[in-house]
Amino acid sequence: MALPTEPIGSIPRPVELLEGLRAFREGDLSEEALDGMYDRALRATIDALEGTGAPVITDGEQAKPSFLTYPVEGAPNLAPDGLEIPFEAGHTRRLPRLTDGPVQYQRYAAEYLERAQEYASVPVKQSVISASALSLLYPEDGIDGYPREAFLDDLVDEVERDIRRCLDAGAHAVQIDFTEGRLAVKLDPSKDLLRRFVALNNRVLDRFSAEERQRIGVHTCPGGDRDSTHSADVDYAELLPLLFEMNAGRFYMQFASEEDPARVLDVVRRHSTEEQTIFLGVTDVNAPRVESPEEVRDTVLRAAEVLPVGRLGTTDDCGFSPFGDDQSTARRTAFAKIEARVKGTALAADALGVD
Repeated sequence: MALPTEPIGSIPRPVELLEGLRAFREGDLSEEALDGMYDRALRATIDALEGTGAPVITDGEQAKPSFLTYPVEGAPNLAPDGLEIPFEAGHTRRLPRLTDGPVQYQRYAAEYLERAQEYASVPVKQSVISASALSLLYPEDGIDGYPREAFLDDLVDEVERDIRRCLDAGAHAVQIDFTEGRLAVKLDPSKDLLRRFVALNNRVLDRFSAEERQRIGVHTCPGGDRDSTHSADVDYAELLPLLFEMNAGRFYMQFASEEDPARVLDVVRRHSTEEQTIFLGVTDVNAPRVESPEEVRDTVLRAAEVLPVGRLGTTDDCGFSPFGDDQSTARRTAFAKIEARVKGTALAADALGVD
């Protein structure tokens, strides 16, 4: 396909897996049996994704407890009472809190990637969590004997390792999930927090060569959970100029659900650079209606009037189930939207005469 199209990451888990996870937590299922469920869910997800005609897929994050906490899940130095994030639907998600140092990953994303590559027949993309998101694990009142700067040094090392292992394992691309970007503006309208987040992520990105950074992207959205968001009420224009200061080659942007797409495209045009490929979201993952391929085509064609075709790609607005227990979207709906994205991107490529 002449115009690149890639997923964001998560697909809703099958009912069997969700029930198995509950049974495992209650002590009624063995780890070996749960691993078999993970494997069946992974195979089924990859088969369905490839069935949409997608040229690039993910593992659907079937084995991740969440897109955010996967690397530290089970760490002994975490307490459950960290930062609470409210969503517009009325529910909240709470981050864990680091109780002492050092911060140390329990697992790396390459483990998920390599497992998916065993079954995939097309390139596999891997998402990782950002340093800025995990920086929220550190408590505001500090940790005796483990100052924030030492924590950030350790965190940057771990995030670099997470990305590098995926690149070395042959990931098509590595996507840094930065859904906290828009939230940072909501928490701190002065944007000082956002600037600190961008600087921290650049500490990681600057450890990679220019060639490597072309395979590293940043994903932004206003959060997605149970068909709800945590920061869609924040003006996108408050985030985007600083977002494009991150030293990545790819940007995966929530776009389909924006109320004023023309204004967003203008901000992207003014603040992005020639070296940055823009993957625009063309399916709204929080809406039950499945977009038609023609709608996707028309979205791309409107974007091509503003941005150079050679820098355009398509994606979904967000993952369909970033938190493992989210059942708000049916699997069949997620796959139907992905198929519409793939077919619509191909229609746009034909209309633009891109070879």
